[in-house]
Amino acid sequence: MKQLIEALAYLHSHRILHRDLKPQNLLVDKEGHIKLADFGLSRSFSLPTRTYTHEVVTVWYRAPELLLGARMYCTGIDIWSLGCVMAEMFTKRAIFPGDSEIDQLYKIFKILGTPSEGVWEGISHFPEYTKAFPKWNLIDMNEIINFHSEEEEAFLMHMLVYNPSKRKTAKELLKMNYLKGAKLTAPDMNAFPPEQEADTE
Repeated sequence: MKQLIEALAYLHSHRILHRDLKPQNLLVDKEGHIKLADFGLSRSFSLPTRTYTHEVVTVWYRAPELLLGARMYCTGIDIWSLGCVMAEMFTKRAIFPGDSEIDQLYKIFKILGTPSEGVWEGISHFPEYTKAFPKWNLIDMNEIINFHSEEEEAFLMHMLVYNPSKRKTAKELLKMNYLKGAKLTAPDMNAFPPEQEADTE
């Protein structure tokens, strides 16, 4: 995770959005070095942000603002995707495996709770938002993931925040205690499960 966050911090400091972070686009060598790959959907950005297409990022790793039709977005979409990747590292399966955009939203809502204006100011202004969304409550993430520490859980949950303006940036994540003792170790190449097929729309 430290390597991936460092890579994102580098990209974002150079005003580049990856826009398609997922396990299939992460290359790991036998020494444990990780590299981001497939920049086919990446774009440069400037502040203030300009309008982009919302149909980016494989749906399982797509941030909720994109699923709700946002056309102005920034680095938070990559942070959300990486949060999904981290959760998958723990569980060995996608945490939000939706088969369509609306199913993807519902998969997220069932775990993180259906967001409201109180949780995410401005959500009702998104093109795909509706008051008719089913109402689910936030569940304890410990029911899904066996965390080793509270720091580990906090680190993940800082990435899976609904409001993109409240998600930690890559630079902020690098300062968190969870990464301070991180050391490069060679991965057990036999531990990786067979590749899952994601919706690549």
